[in-house]
Amino acid sequence: MRVLLVDAFPMVRAALTGLIEQHFSGAQVQGVDNVAAARAALAQAMPRLVLLDLKVDGGFELLQQIHREHLLLPVVVVSGSDDTEDALQALGAGAMGYVPQRCDLDTLVQALQLVLAGGTYVPPLKRLVDEAPAPRVEQAQPDWAHLPLTPRQKHVLHLLTQGLSNKLIARELGVSVDTVKDHVAAVLKALGVSSRTQAVVVATQKR
Repeated sequence: MRVLLVDAFPMVRAALTGLIEQHFSGAQVQGVDNVAAARAALAQAMPRLVLLDLKVDGGFELLQQIHREHLLLPVVVVSGSDDTEDALQALGAGAMGYVPQRCDLDTLVQALQLVLAGGTYVPPLKRLVDEAPAPRVEQAQPDWAHLPLTPRQKHVLHLLTQGLSNKLIARELGVSVDTVKDHVAAVLKALGVSSRTQAVVVATQKR
């Protein structure tokens, strides 16, 4: 598994490289410190995952470019900022995960595992400022009575917020993947959003 790591600081790149190689067997990490080098790496060989610090000059534009040109390439933002607006901006631009650097290593590993499985990792946005610990993956399903969703759609949205892929949601519900796709499409339409990530962001803000 090839991983492209974009971060301006050598110590951060070294730490993240060691973490990924330790927890993901066979991972090969290519670390670069600027957007031009990242674009060159993407042109040479497509990675399985991109880790990006948006503080790199042009980082946000790179995120948008990857989302536009390589829709299926997941990007996880690993940021020194724990500001809620920064997280929402990154997720809205197409990131499949946002992990503040202050999070513990287990949280980062969990986030990468979720994204690599086709899910989305969203930190507890309403509590980032309070520096609360990340929640466990298994949570009680919120009511979301104010959202224009059927009970089944609320269940699907709940599973989306847990980072589950369509395949895993289908297994959880005992239905086909195509049925899950129909449910997800209905959720996106009801919430007025265009992506799974945006749906998760809306749901997280309205808990």
